[in-house]
Amino acid sequence: MNRTAIVSLTLGFALFVALLIWQGTGSVMSTLAAAGWGLLPIAAFHLVPLVLDAAAIQVFVSKSCTLGRATLTRWVGESVNSLLPAGQIGGPIAMVRQMKQRGMAGREAAAAITVSTTLQAVAQIVFALLGLAVFGISATQSTSDSLWLPMLLATALVSALLYAFYVAQRRGLFGWAFRMLSKMSSKRDWSSLLDRADAVDEIVQRMYGHRRQVLASFLLSLVGWIVGTVEVWLILQFIGHPVSWVDALLLESLGQAIRGAAFFVPGSLGVQEGGYLLLAPLVGLPADAALALSLAKRTRELLLGVPGLVYLHFSERGWRRQRAAQQSVSLPAATDTAPL
Repeated sequence: MNRTAIVSLTLGFALFVALLIWQGTGSVMSTLAAAGWGLLPIAAFHLVPLVLDAAAIQVFVSKSCTLGRATLTRWVGESVNSLLPAGQIGGPIAMVRQMKQRGMAGREAAAAITVSTTLQAVAQIVFALLGLAVFGISATQSTSDSLWLPMLLATALVSALLYAFYVAQRRGLFGWAFRMLSKMSSKRDWSSLLDRADAVDEIVQRMYGHRRQVLASFLLSLVGWIVGTVEVWLILQFIGHPVSWVDALLLESLGQAIRGAAFFVPGSLGVQEGGYLLLAPLVGLPADAALALSLAKRTRELLLGVPGLVYLHFSERGWRRQRAAQQSVSLPAATDTAPL
């Protein structure tokens, strides 16, 4: 974990604790406790958007990856992003490794994860704009004016960054990155890695050229974001603060937009809680219920993420043992066939 991640995590945790103390830890926890065993079906329901997100990846690699394997891959990626201090880059890296372990070429896996992650981010922006539209229709003039501008500015900033990332992909992001590394470290031979990076860039270009697959991946991701609204609706039902479907859509779309904008904070710790506190008055939600909503989401992340990390640990260990065994077999064989 680098220094930036440590600082971001520390500040996020401090904000998280401060918000709990400010609103009253006992009140928030008692509101969350009202959900009881209802947190289990909430966690189980999250498998629905999880499978949709996995399908958004699988459309690019349907010939070499089943939906079941893509779902396991997506599960691991979400677990890493939610619970490990690796920012939002740790999940995609873990997903690429998972796909390689299942026999897929690393270049194809890296390209599929890069393109599908970009399209998921585009779908998230569209989802946020949908929430803003709903908010603009339902909110009063004074309330609308107070939130419209900052949310639009944040959406515009994220959109600009995402567009820059897309342009970089179309111009050979991976090859450019490794060429920069080779210039900074000339002592190492980067030729083989540069060839692989150029191959990934070529596959990325090819995937973007398949418009039907791109559209299918985008739509699946967008449906996944929209279906996630049900999770918010269920949580608020269980903790005794029911809201309408429109209000649930507003909370989920803008809440996810705020969380996405804080991608540099591990798990968006503190930022997610502050976002729900900001949005709570718009739907008439008490502050303790807003924090309980965020904590219920984090409980779901623990219920699904901890087993995901355990699975990741054992799959990585098994893969390393398998590679070590293959190398130990190949070395004697090479020695036996060597000329005298």
